[in-house]
Amino acid sequence: MPKMKTHRGAAKRFKLTKNGKVKRAKAYKSHILTKKSAKRKKNLRKATYASRAEEKNIKRLLPYA
Repeated sequence: MPKMKTHRGAAKRFKLTKNGKVKRAKAYKSHILTKKSAKRKKNLRKATYASRAEEKNIKRLLPYA
């Protein structure tokens, strides 16, 4: 059986925590920032977890993470 390839796009976007959850960055932080409040932008800096529904698909893309 050959080695599986890691999906490089997914590897740049997601990290697995020790408990097996999938950590991700929040969206809506890349442009059009002038109309967003400072409070909203500050909250977008924090990482969050991917939904439980998507976890299985993401872990399939990251076989060695």
